[in-house]
Amino acid sequence: MAEFPGATDLRLMAHLHGGFPLSDHPYAEVGAQLGLSESEVIARLQRLLEQGWLTRFGPLFQIERAGGQFVLAALAVPEARYAEVTAQVNAHPEVAHNYRREHPLLNQWFVVGASSPQQAEACMAAIEIETGLAVYRFPKLREFFVELKLPLEQACAD
Repeated sequence: MAEFPGATDLRLMAHLHGGFPLSDHPYAEVGAQLGLSESEVIARLQRLLEQGWLTRFGPLFQIERAGGQFVLAALAVPEARYAEVTAQVNAHPEVAHNYRREHPLLNQWFVVGASSPQQAEACMAAIEIETGLAVYRFPKLREFFVELKLPLEQACAD
């Protein structure tokens, strides 16, 4: 793992929690607020992503407002086929992420994000055909807003 982010990186990450300017030059605006140049903000974010300190930097959408759909899905994958099935599932661009979970029946979970409910269903049907396994679908029924803010400001002061 790369060296722990410095105080400026921590200030940048803390600053971006829950807010990113909607403007023609958002990185320049963030930089001005932190005493950094636009290119320095972009370079720092890119480095933090490459080093794994950030796993994702981007907006969260309510995809249903745009006509799309997110579906949490799960499979009961035989252990001997786990790697094979993982590759088959991950080959679909609609699969947002895929992970192993301890569960009595379902050990592989993933999220399908598609531009329409029909596209989401087509993706899951294709996974069923390709893997020979039933895809259990858990579509979103209600929206919850959970905002996670890590105490990076405290780390900046240390």
